Amino acid sequence: MTKSGRLATAALAAILLVATPGAEANAAQCGNGPGGFENWKREFSEEARAKGIGQAALGALMQTNYASATIAADRSQHSFSLSLGAFMAKRGASTIVSRGRSLKQSQAALFASIQQRYGVPPGPLIAIWGMETGFGSQRGNQNMLSSIATLAYDCRRPDFFTDQLYAALKLIDRGAISAGQRGSMHGEVGQTQFMPKNILNYGTGNLDVAANALNSTANFLRAHGWRAGAGYQPGEPNFAAIEAWNAAQVYQKAIAIMGRQIDGGGE
Repeated sequence: MTKSGRLATAALAAILLVATPGAEANAAQCGNGPGGFENWKREFSEEARAKGIGQAALGALMQTNYASATIAADRSQHSFSLSLGAFMAKRGASTIVSRGRSLKQSQAALFASIQQRYGVPPGPLIAIWGMETGFGSQRGNQNMLSSIATLAYDCRRPDFFTDQLYAALKLIDRGAISAGQRGSMHGEVGQTQFMPKNILNYGTGNLDVAANALNSTANFLRAHGWRAGAGYQPGEPNFAAIEAWNAAQVYQKAIAIMGRQIDGGGE
């Protein structure tokens, strides 16, 4: 073969390598129903093994089930499209504020220590706590790993939940959470509903314990730009940290309003 022929063949091979699906890593393929979940788990498990995930976590992954309830919940998040007033009414904002004011007093030492360490006042932390789990009363009863694995497999948002799945597997490998950890529909766990990646980055202990969850939430907010003493209403410096916590605008504004009311800033 001539030199030019060899170069052309090499160029064609390079093009085929780039263009052929799966030529790079034969990545596990997403799906839109339970039919392909078991095969996806096997493929994903091999990818995870190659990236250093240990046998305990891989074994837990292979025991997961397709979470139909999680998919149904993911397709029907209608409350975030409500008006601010309707959203706050639906989420029981007045009850959260009333109970929050009481908790601010009864747990004054805890909130003082959090504010001293992270610069975050009680109001927004208590508002998040109440909004997320009704102060720990509604933490969810779904298998966390099954929920996250299902969402990583699902074609709607696989990249986001693949990151979360790797984080969950790392946490299991480290013994920070168990394979049977229970949580909410999207895999959120603990008193303020942390996703696995945020547990890795900001978690400060068992998040089913309120003090740990509140410290972790304050740690998250500080890491996202919270400045001690600055305001947290829309347009003020610390509102951006609340925006980082949840992308829904009605949620963000509700937390700011309830936080101000809990902190004594008016109705």
